[in-house]
Amino acid sequence: MTMRFTEIGQQLRQYRLESGLRAEEIAARLGVSRAALYRYEKGEVIKLDTIKRLAELLKISPLSLLGIGVEYVARATVYFDRIRVIEESTDQILQVAGQPPYLVTSDAYDSALAEVLAEAADAAGAERAALRVQSDQLLGILQSRKKVYQARRPSIIAILTVSSLQRFLEGGVGAGVPVSERARAQARAVAMAEVENIAALMEAEPIGVQLGLMGPSEPNGAFRILRSRERAYLAINPFRLEVHPAAQTGVAMITGADEALATHQKVAEALWRDALKGGAAAARVRELVRAARG
Repeated sequence: MTMRFTEIGQQLRQYRLESGLRAEEIAARLGVSRAALYRYEKGEVIKLDTIKRLAELLKISPLSLLGIGVEYVARATVYFDRIRVIEESTDQILQVAGQPPYLVTSDAYDSALAEVLAEAADAAGAERAALRVQSDQLLGILQSRKKVYQARRPSIIAILTVSSLQRFLEGGVGAGVPVSERARAQARAVAMAEVENIAALMEAEPIGVQLGLMGPSEPNGAFRILRSRERAYLAINPFRLEVHPAAQTGVAMITGADEALATHQKVAEALWRDALKGGAAAARVRELVRAARG
């Protein structure tokens, strides 16, 4: 339970920083002192009535705070920041379908994404400043996630799909963001290098990174399971890095419910068992790269 209070404290601190409110204002809304607020942020036990007021403040259910319910997230940057917080204590990441795992991408990926988002913001006229702020916020979150990964090195198991790799190769980094042909060509070149790196990782099978390639039948939706020694989360996310965060609508879901985790874990294990791995997976991925080059 101590670990759960730590996570509640992390959510409280995240809310304080994002809201722009002073600690005194938040403490007043919770009916506690500023010193108590800081203690809660550090993971001290919180009374049940304070948890109820905190849930109202965060606009989530008390059950979600206690790890029983589901967190619903309707903004892309908020979702990615929530994942950043979870990854700070994660030991294993299991990904099924979706985009190539961001954490194993190179610095060139980050640079290409930054350029695509910057060009899109510059072309947005009156909305330029707002788009810049959201872009910078997303890039900062992503860079923090990668730093945490490089420091902690949780294991990554990812089951990729042929269609997701093909879309990545065809559109490049930030495929859903409208940019010039020059920027798009550079984004495609970076994507091709990233997919070649995926093939190399499949072939080398380094400790801590296992990448497989799903067969012709694909799941209807992507998901991730993030595990630590004390806790596990299931994350189902509609938000994608290839689309500007301001242009995305949807609701992500994060839960620690045992039934949800067990059901998705069972699906992941079956898909991993049937997936191509090692040299066979690498060979198939390199075929996709050759086809994209024409």
